[in-house]
Amino acid sequence: MAELNSALRVGDFTIKNRLVLAPLTRARSGAERIPNDLMVEYYQQRANAGLIITEATVISPKAAGYANTPGLWSQEQAQAWHKIVDAVHAQGSKIVVQLWHVGRISHPDLLDGDIPVAPSAIQPAGEVSLLRPKRPFVTPRALSHEEIQEIVAQYKNAAELAKAAGFDGVELHAANGYLIDQFLQSGTNQRNDEYGGSVENRARLLLQVVDAFIEVWGAGRVGVHLAPRGDSHDMTDENPLATFGYVVEQLDQRQVGFIFTREYEAEDSLMPALRPKFNGVWIANEKLTPASAKRILATEQADAVSFGLAYIANPDLLDRLEHDLPLNQVNFQTLYAAGAEGYTDYPAFEKLEA
Repeated sequence: MAELNSALRVGDFTIKNRLVLAPLTRARSGAERIPNDLMVEYYQQRANAGLIITEATVISPKAAGYANTPGLWSQEQAQAWHKIVDAVHAQGSKIVVQLWHVGRISHPDLLDGDIPVAPSAIQPAGEVSLLRPKRPFVTPRALSHEEIQEIVAQYKNAAELAKAAGFDGVELHAANGYLIDQFLQSGTNQRNDEYGGSVENRARLLLQVVDAFIEVWGAGRVGVHLAPRGDSHDMTDENPLATFGYVVEQLDQRQVGFIFTREYEAEDSLMPALRPKFNGVWIANEKLTPASAKRILATEQADAVSFGLAYIANPDLLDRLEHDLPLNQVNFQTLYAAGAEGYTDYPAFEKLEA
C-alpha cells in the first residue's frame, strides 16, 4: 500500500513523494513567451511536490493558442527555464516540461493572421478562450505531410532545449483537444493518408513525437498526457477504449517513464481497463479530493496523484494533505491575470494561523 509521502521511481529518476503538480496554464510569461522571475517564485513555492509538470509550453510561435503562455524554441527561453529548474531542484523536487501544440484551438489574431492548423479542416464549436471581444473558432487548415514532419522536428528541438535547460524529462501534451489529440481521435481526423483512418494511423503522429523524445532523452525520462474520456474543445471518438488502449499498449512497448491521465472516477471510467496495459508509472488526475487521492494510492489504482486547482491555491499542499488541514479556495478571477495576485500570494497554512 503506497502512501502519499513515500518515494517513487519514475523511469530513470526518483521523486521524493507521490504528489504531482499538474500542468496548469497561468499566462504569466509575457508576450515574448519567456519565463520570468515571478514564474521562478511560483514553481519554487510548490516544490514540495515530488514531481512538477510545467504549464503547457508551446514548441513554436505558430503552436500557440493563448496569449502569454511560455515557449521553448529558443536558447533565450531555455536559459530562462533553467532558473525555474534550478529553483525546483534546490527544494529536492523533479521537474519535467510539458510540450504543446494547440492545433485548431487558436485564432488568426494569435498567429499573426495565419489560419490555425489541424489534421482536417473541421471547425471546433465554441469560442476562443481569453480573447476579448469573444469570437468563434475558425475552420482550420489541414496540415500537409511535409508540415507534419516539420512539427515533429519542432517537438524534437524543444526536447533538446529542455535538456539544455536542465529539466529531468519531457511530457507530451496529447490531451484536451489539442493537436496530438486532434490526430488521435476519430471525430477530428478525417484524413485518408497514413495519418488518418485506422487507430494505428491516427496514433502515428503521437508515437513519432514520442520516438523523437526518446532519441533525445531515453524512454525513462519521457511521459505522455492523455485524456481518455475527455471532450474538451469539441472532441469525440468512435471507440475510446480501442483508441486509447492501443496508445497505452504502444507506450508500454516503448517503456516510457509515465502516463498522466486526466480522467475522473466514474462508472464508465476507462482507467480500470487501461491501467493493466502499462507497466510504467501511472499518474491520476481530475477532480481528486484529499480522500480519493489517498484511496487511489492505497488501492494501487495509480502510482502517484496530481492536483491542479488545489495546488494553485495551496502552495503547501503536501502538508495540508498529510495533516488534513483545510484548503484555501482558488480565485478564478486571477487564474490568467497578470502579476502576483492569485499567483504567488496564496498563503501557507502557518501564515493563516499567525
